[in-house]
Amino acid sequence: MDESRFLTMSRKELNRLEILGRVLERRLTQVQAAERLGLSVRQVRRLCRKLRAEGAPGLVSKQRGRTSNRTLPIDLRDRALGLVQSRYHDFGPTLAAEKLRELHDVIVSVETLRKWMIDAELWVPRRERFGRVYQPRHRRSCLGELIQIDGCDHEWFEERAPRCTLLVFVDDATSRLMEIRFVDSESTFDYFASMQSYLERHGKPVALYSDRASIFRATGSETRNTRGLTQFSRALSELNIDIVCANSPQAKGRVERAHLTLQDRLVKELRLRCISNQEAANDYAAEFIENYNKRFAKTPLSDHDAHRPVREDEDLALIFTWQEDRKVSKHRTLH
Repeated sequence: MDESRFLTMSRKELNRLEILGRVLERRLTQVQAAERLGLSVRQVRRLCRKLRAEGAPGLVSKQRGRTSNRTLPIDLRDRALGLVQSRYHDFGPTLAAEKLRELHDVIVSVETLRKWMIDAELWVPRRERFGRVYQPRHRRSCLGELIQIDGCDHEWFEERAPRCTLLVFVDDATSRLMEIRFVDSESTFDYFASMQSYLERHGKPVALYSDRASIFRATGSETRNTRGLTQFSRALSELNIDIVCANSPQAKGRVERAHLTLQDRLVKELRLRCISNQEAANDYAAEFIENYNKRFAKTPLSDHDAHRPVREDEDLALIFTWQEDRKVSKHRTLH
């Protein structure tokens, strides 16, 4: 059988052939055909002339089997994938495309790089991943109305330094990173230091949103002696800042999603800068926060900033001091 006698047509081309055939048989007008095909009358007239002159082959795209004029050079694809495999093997397509452009002058769109990485089995598409979907809670309307706080224990320096914790403050209305601090582990003292730094930079938010850890919520026998206040919540109460404890990780989804982004991007930025200790990482934090917010921060519903200034009579150094130490200091002053 002579295979050259067969004609390959797409479903779209077959549909055109059927409708244009009716036009030539005078069972449809050119206007009706144009409406059905989503074309202009002029295009229908041109296709009818080709169908009369060449038959069905006249409707087949002449580009079929030919390389697109917009196809990127093979050597560009090979170089990009080579760099991804050698230096950015665990980077996502978006971050990898940024680093290829910034550090190697390899300019390729994110979607093109994503397709190349999927074809090379360097990336798994989102649709092929599985996970439970939660309905996100509505954002607050303005900056500073609600700040989500949490600590994330992770191998932030990979094998270059011991595992540690990152304290993260995220604004609910805008998803902006407000404060990050590398510490050995979550503790009241570290949250004191982070909160004091936050207040000095931004002012007092209306409320904080946290998990139900003992740093934020007194439990058991502690409630009898502290009236339900931990050292941290006592300090917030003196500053007239509310604290709300979430019932599940999904409830504080903004900061939980920020953890995932930080575990991806921040780890790699620390690696690229050869940062291997908490002190150097905390020095770099301000630069990272600025770049992060330029890319990921959302526009709030309201332009109002709900942060309040720290009053002159609010001594942050004294407020963020362990309560027993304050009692001893006060007792010495009286005597």
